[in-house]
Amino acid sequence: MSEFIINLGHQFTAMKRLSLICLFLLFGFFVFAQKEATDFKNKQLGNKYLAQIELKGQLAKYDFSRLFTNSDNSVIYGFIGNNYQRIRIKLIRVTKDSLSPDTYHIYGKSMVKNNIDGFKGTIKISNIRKLKDMMYGADEEYKNKGIKGEYVILADYTFSENKGQNHSGVFKGVCESDFYLDKNSKVHYDDIEMNADGYTNNQFVGQWISYNSNIIKKCNWGDYRIPDSGQFDIGAGDFSPHGYDNKYLKNGWQNIDDQKAESAKWWE
Repeated sequence: MSEFIINLGHQFTAMKRLSLICLFLLFGFFVFAQKEATDFKNKQLGNKYLAQIELKGQLAKYDFSRLFTNSDNSVIYGFIGNNYQRIRIKLIRVTKDSLSPDTYHIYGKSMVKNNIDGFKGTIKISNIRKLKDMMYGADEEYKNKGIKGEYVILADYTFSENKGQNHSGVFKGVCESDFYLDKNSKVHYDDIEMNADGYTNNQFVGQWISYNSNIIKKCNWGDYRIPDSGQFDIGAGDFSPHGYDNKYLKNGWQNIDDQKAESAKWWE
């Protein structure tokens, strides 16, 4: 009996040690994922084309909610995990907080494979900076339209899925959204350089944290391109999720050229 108790104690110690190792690895990945989001924000703030004057205090009064819902879902791409599994994100409703001008309330849905989850959360603006020099688009079509300037918003986001849903968790990270002010000080989604190679907007960098299994996965998405996508996106002018040997296509990217499939309103 005593030998059984000793063996049981050894097994318990081994399990406890394994659990601690798993927690340590999980914590390490969480810190790494957070660092990626922080590095993304710092890189944008350090962009040599951005003025260093902070304009959040002056410009947070504007309503930027339409920036985040501007693009058709067929041009919003995202991945989750190290195997670049496709995730589709739809921000369905974005509303500006009536008391905190830097905060926006979000309702949306995510889809991975055939699993669709709803989520709610916030986008909280941390910085607004102005481009030092205007871009005027192809053939300088915007040059004489009286645009007051192009700007970059940097913000922190947290989107929480319903805990009662399958495979649910929290999206958390940093995002960037670009806009311009016209001659009447009206906010516009910045699509001036849309025809240029590598054009992007509404870039989200962060992680998804599971409620139930303590799994943390890298999760990025954006309009037209995905930020920090490494070896996955090999397109020069346009998004191309093939990798260098097409090994990621099976992870939800098979219909990327099917416009009808890409435009389907899966969130309804």
